[in-house]
Amino acid sequence: MINKQSLWFLTLFSLILVLSVYYITMPNELLLTNNGNTEKTSSVSSDSKEKKEQDQKEAKVTIQESETLVTMRVTLEEEREKQMADLKTTLTSEVATASEKNDAYEQMKVMDEIKAKESTIEQQIKDNFSLDSFVKIDGTNVKVVVVKKDHDSNLANQIMKKVQENFSEKVYTTVKFEK
Repeated sequence: MINKQSLWFLTLFSLILVLSVYYITMPNELLLTNNGNTEKTSSVSSDSKEKKEQDQKEAKVTIQESETLVTMRVTLEEEREKQMADLKTTLTSEVATASEKNDAYEQMKVMDEIKAKESTIEQQIKDNFSLDSFVKIDGTNVKVVVVKKDHDSNLANQIMKKVQENFSEKVYTTVKFEK
């Protein structure tokens, strides 16, 4: 009778054997792939190889404008997730009073409304001005970051008016232009 150790050895040995046979019988074209592209070495000239190497050396990492906005959104989302987690723990707490739970629920509703209003304003800026933007509402303060190289005060005033249309009361709006 075969013990467990021998069984495991035979199993692993057969797996290694099957994989090595598969590797040996694989076509050479699959082994010569470069980032998913198959190339035959005979058809590639030395000039094109040198050009590719030179392009790779000269390649520079650049940050796109939208990455700045994505970073701001992620940071804001993380802050809000922490706040929501705190409010949810208050809601599910057995020690919290009914009024505390009510306040936590109301704050959660307000946060959802603010999130929706921010995305609405971002979409309006995109639709009306064809600009990517980030909007953060903090009480009566509205911070707008717009991706545009030129700092245009006329455009900033138009954006402020568009933002104010979304509120019934007066809000303090700041517009910042990012490159």
